[in-house]
Amino acid sequence: MIVLDLFAGPGGWSHSLTILGVRDVGLEWDEWACKTRAAARQLTIRTDVAMYPVGPFLGRTTGLIASPPCQAWSMAGKRLGLLDQPLVHQAVADLTLGRDTRAKLLTACQDERSLLAAEPMRYLHALHQHGQPEWIAMEEVPDVLPLWRQYAPILRTWGFSVWTGILNAADYGVPQTRRRAILLASRTRTAEPPPPTHAKVAEPESLFGPGRARWVSMAEALGWGATDRPVPTVCAGGGPGGGPEPFPSGSRKTLSDARDRGTWTPHPDGAVRQPHRVRAGAARHDTQVHRPDGQSAEAHRWSWSLRSNNQANATVRPLSEPAGTLFFGHRSNECTWVAESAAAISSDAESPPVPEPIRITAREAGVLQTFPADYPWAGNKGQQFSQIGNAVPPRLAAHLLAPHLGKTLTPDDFTLAA
Repeated sequence: MIVLDLFAGPGGWSHSLTILGVRDVGLEWDEWACKTRAAARQLTIRTDVAMYPVGPFLGRTTGLIASPPCQAWSMAGKRLGLLDQPLVHQAVADLTLGRDTRAKLLTACQDERSLLAAEPMRYLHALHQHGQPEWIAMEEVPDVLPLWRQYAPILRTWGFSVWTGILNAADYGVPQTRRRAILLASRTRTAEPPPPTHAKVAEPESLFGPGRARWVSMAEALGWGATDRPVPTVCAGGGPGGGPEPFPSGSRKTLSDARDRGTWTPHPDGAVRQPHRVRAGAARHDTQVHRPDGQSAEAHRWSWSLRSNNQANATVRPLSEPAGTLFFGHRSNECTWVAESAAAISSDAESPPVPEPIRITAREAGVLQTFPADYPWAGNKGQQFSQIGNAVPPRLAAHLLAPHLGKTLTPDDFTLAA
């Protein structure tokens, strides 16, 4: 018996199953996602889900997972899937009856990827003839919820209990307010969403429930702000006990460097000269800070936030909060750390210019999706970001799958990167 994972991507569902002690067989077409899965030792068939026959899985499938490509529906794209939605609904209705009209409907689609959201029904119809699968879990962007609601009554007539709705990944310990349309179905148990483990404001344990922890912040997830790893800031000065290290020479490329370099030692003569990395077009200058005891003083501090893109309405979240929904693709270089000026600590010290935005790294983005920090992303920067942005957060996936597998998650099952 196997768990079949359609559109398996780099392994969001697969990694969660590994945590739960189960392995799946993933169907995936993207070359680099397949290479990532291979490096992560996940079972994969490289194929077009729309072309692969269902026959090899008949009589052998206990669970079916599907996260169809979201580019046609996502806020990050042109959203042509919304125009194609009637065609997708028609494809699902036809496949329910065993009629394959996909080729004809595809010619009328504005985006050829739209129809992929109907593919799970092709597999489900065939598997149902063998009384399978036992359970189903599907995930997509919120605009696909009407389609999941079309699936629901069909599955109920086949003997499934079904739940559909929108869940926020932050409510399950993901350091990201990623909202997703979910379908859960089971032949053996009542389908319902898993109880949230986190909330925007922490809730204490009471007679009415176990309580919920506060949403996981980006700083906590990335290990910034712990006692041995200070929150990254840019300052004029710094020094022993004087706060995090400033940019030493304008060479910093990622925010991770600010965390890992440690404290900057001041110049022996007591004068701290700090060339700051500044926004394009701004002049460079040095900030000098003197103290009678020869030690440097921190003159200015910056707080860091994550900006989702360079548009005027971009989501900007401070490190003390979860990230907004991460999406990349053609915007892979737009998700950046930006510094926001705080009040000067020394009124007579010169305030340095705001440092230029720093691009998020694939490692940081993967951790914010709750992948391990050392997850083996394959491909170049754009290919890695595309995989990360399209993946289901493993921590959310584990909460969705655990009840179907008779498993109980503990806080230690998913340890965020330190």
